[in-house]
Parts: sequence; C-alpha cells; structure tokens
Amino acid sequence: MIKLIAISVVFLSCTLQANDKKTDPQIITPVATRSIYDFKVEALEGGTIDFSSFKGKKILIVNTASKCGYTPQYADLQKLYVTYKDKLVIVGFPANNFGGQEPGTSLEIRELCKSNYGVTFPMAAKVSVKGDDIAPIYKWLCSKAENGVMDAEIRWNFGKFLLDENGKLLNYFPSKVTPMSEEITGKL
Repeated sequence: MIKLIAISVVFLSCTLQANDKKTDPQIITPVATRSIYDFKVEALEGGTIDFSSFKGKKILIVNTASKCGYTPQYADLQKLYVTYKDKLVIVGFPANNFGGQEPGTSLEIRELCKSNYGVTFPMAAKVSVKGDDIAPIYKWLCSKAENGVMDAEIRWNFGKFLLDENGKLLNYFPSKVTPMSEEITGKL
C-alpha cells in the first residue's frame, strides 16, 4: 500500500511539473496563425490581389509614394520585376503615412506609375502602413507575433519586405536599399 501511495505521489508530482511547463511563457514560442497567402487586398486598378496566387514565387512588398525623393525607385522596381519575373512578384502599396507624399487618388497614382515609370507589377489600393489604421497585411508584416519571424518598423516610403517561395518573411530593407542592390538581388 505504501508503494502504491509513493508511486501515486511521484506520478502526480511529475504531472503537475509537466503542466507547469506547458503554461510557462518562456517555453511557449509564439506561432504565426496567418500566412501571407491568407491576404487579399484591393488592387489599385480595381479587383483584388490574392496573395495565395503567388505561391512558389518570392514576393517583394513595397510601400510607395508619388512625391518622395525615393519615387524614382519605381523604375528599378520595374526593372527588378521584369528581370526576375519567373521567380519574383512585386506588390506596391501606395501609402500617405510619411510627409503627405502620397496625396493622389487611385487614378492619379496609376497614371504616374504607368506614364513615368512603366510599372506593370501589381499595385494595391492606397493603405496605411503604420499607426492605428494600419492595414492588416502591414500589421502582419511588421509584427513577429503575427508573422512568426521578426518585428519591423517602417520609417519612410519605399521600405521593402522580401518573402520566400513558401511565403515566409525573409527580410526587411529600409528605403535606402535600392531594388537592384546586391542586398536584394543576392536573395533571388
């Protein structure tokens, strides 16, 4: 009988310790519950951009602006898109979060992109990339708790997020990193 009680106490003690480990926040690793492929966003030209259609390609997501010192990066983004079109898709997200540098309407943004830079890569409708009204896709991109990889803070226009062929976030590049730089092309 004493052996049975001793075995029961040891078993109960082990069970309680195992349960304590399950609730210990240092042991639980946050796991992203969404994937980039879960997002659908309004396209600049109407319709929807469905990120699940990009499976198998790398994705470069860029917050853009029409009246910024970095606006000429549209030309290099287009060049990157054409050069690597078999394995890369670029999605531009016009945003007016920095210095009011994207005040235009969808029509004005579309016209600037096409006539000045020949943009053919997908462009989303204007969104907010930070603050209380942050677009859900940017909330996911900027939060490790959401994407499972890293936290990122967008500080200006033309910040770039690179995702791999499986939709996993690889890196964030600030505005000064140009689209055709080795930092980006070396990962393609």
